[in-house]
Amino acid sequence: MTFSLHGLPVARGVAIGRAVLMASSRVDVAHYFIEPERIASEIDRLRAGRNAVIDELHRLQISVAQMGPNDAPHELSAMLDVHLMLLQDEALTSGVKHWITERLYNAEWALTTQLEIIARQFDEMEDEYLRERKADLEQVVERILRYMKGVASPVAPPVPRRKTQQDLLLDDTVDVPLVLIAHDLSPADMLQFKQSVFAGFVTDVGGKTSHTAIVARSMDIPAVVGARTASQLVRQDDWVIIDGDAGVVIVDPSAIILAEYGFKQRQGELERERLARLRHTPAVTLDGERIELLANIEMPDDAPGAFKGGAAGVGLFRSEFLFMGRQGHLPDEEEQYQAYRRAVQGMEGLPVTIRTVDVGADKPLDRALKDEAHLNPALGLRAIRWSLADPAMFRTQLRAILRAAVHGPVHLLIPMLAHGSEIRQTLSLIDFARAELDNRGVAHGAVQLGAMIEVPAAALTVRLFLKYFDFLSIGTNDLIQYTLAIDRADESVAHLYDPLHPAVLRLLADTIAECRAQGKGVSVCGEMAGDVQFTRLLLGLGLRSFSMHPAQILAVKQEVLRADAGKLAAWAQQVLATDDPAALLAKG
Repeated sequence: MTFSLHGLPVARGVAIGRAVLMASSRVDVAHYFIEPERIASEIDRLRAGRNAVIDELHRLQISVAQMGPNDAPHELSAMLDVHLMLLQDEALTSGVKHWITERLYNAEWALTTQLEIIARQFDEMEDEYLRERKADLEQVVERILRYMKGVASPVAPPVPRRKTQQDLLLDDTVDVPLVLIAHDLSPADMLQFKQSVFAGFVTDVGGKTSHTAIVARSMDIPAVVGARTASQLVRQDDWVIIDGDAGVVIVDPSAIILAEYGFKQRQGELERERLARLRHTPAVTLDGERIELLANIEMPDDAPGAFKGGAAGVGLFRSEFLFMGRQGHLPDEEEQYQAYRRAVQGMEGLPVTIRTVDVGADKPLDRALKDEAHLNPALGLRAIRWSLADPAMFRTQLRAILRAAVHGPVHLLIPMLAHGSEIRQTLSLIDFARAELDNRGVAHGAVQLGAMIEVPAAALTVRLFLKYFDFLSIGTNDLIQYTLAIDRADESVAHLYDPLHPAVLRLLADTIAECRAQGKGVSVCGEMAGDVQFTRLLLGLGLRSFSMHPAQILAVKQEVLRADAGKLAAWAQQVLATDDPAALLAKG
């Protein structure tokens, strides 16, 4: 019987194939107390499991390095780096040793206990990308537990099967396509998944910024995440259609539905081929307005891929990635400098916008065993507030960024400013960092200074900001959240998160208009920038710089090439004036 499941569309396209169910990712963990004389042996068991996983990931890295960019994009290698970093994080291993030696927990129990403690810190992070990294930590722990228990990797190569009469509806000259259904997928699983030539995948969990979504978009693989019970409802060898555009999974479709989606699949392939031809086409509207399409990146090694993908620069480099999992030993100036230098050089002369660290909630990256909770970390000590509360740490990062500016154009972006006093204190510390480099005789370059507009207070006092900054970058994800008093992580109110709310659009429009009036640069770096349904509206509001995931650039460029910005301006004012912008947008 045909039925459908709904999740989040994270990677475009249609995949049709037989279901391959991934083995359960959960490992049963025994809980028992050990004798004091077994402490050393338990720690050895833990170390052996961790080292085995490190060796496995190193082998996978070598395998990735031997592949071409179409088989293993840079995002996959970077995600393996994240897992290796977490595996080698002293906070994880030292915390586990604490539970073994002080509480006499067995190694598995100690490992899962420490996982829960560190996972709380990720839950408290406001940045959606960082919050999703909790899944990486869970998968690292899972792999250690598997090695300690002697359980094989959950992704097995697909078993060849004979075609049925239904198979011939697709193509009688190729092997039967397969799609993967799983509770969740780790980066290592993703590599095996790619090698196993699955046509698409569905997971029970995950969000639009989860690692599975990031890798799926980079590979251009149709995918739906957050389908909740897919792995329980779909049976092995069921026919499955994955609609990555709509976030729909159709199980056991009829021959008519199969034929319909087969046609849609072929149309999608033709569309991607057409988009690929736009890679080197300048992003210019029909009336001659040149539009800047920039890339959002999370890691230094993302930069070359963004450059090859046609990005005009990096509009957002989330530097907080370098600070993850570093309890007690945050990255020093040299390590940060080398990372920023790689990103700058990877863009081959195009500008790179580096956002200073955006973490928060009472220094969550510096707590291993503390378990205090924060009722609302989104309104707490985060982003620039956290940096200003630790000037030495902040100056270290500023010095590293200023040094990297020697190697190419760098824009320095400050997150979550709201007060004039914060602005002045930040600028003073930047000057201090320059002076420190001068005193040491260390070369550094000039940077453009920018501020993120993420809170209504900043949008409403944009003229104050423009007195101090060269450009502004509108972080629509947070701006929407704070304007509408919506916690994006709370599923019970997530439906109220509305980019087209009249108040949100008014703040956007006024910020863009004021920047243009003063001749200052302004960009949007939130999800709205990469969503083609908003491209025409943002152009009509006067936006000329969009920053998004590299995989979204060509689709947005196509919208730009079809648009007449002058004509859109009048229509955008109508959208601003209406009580129901969504309805007017749908008609336009």
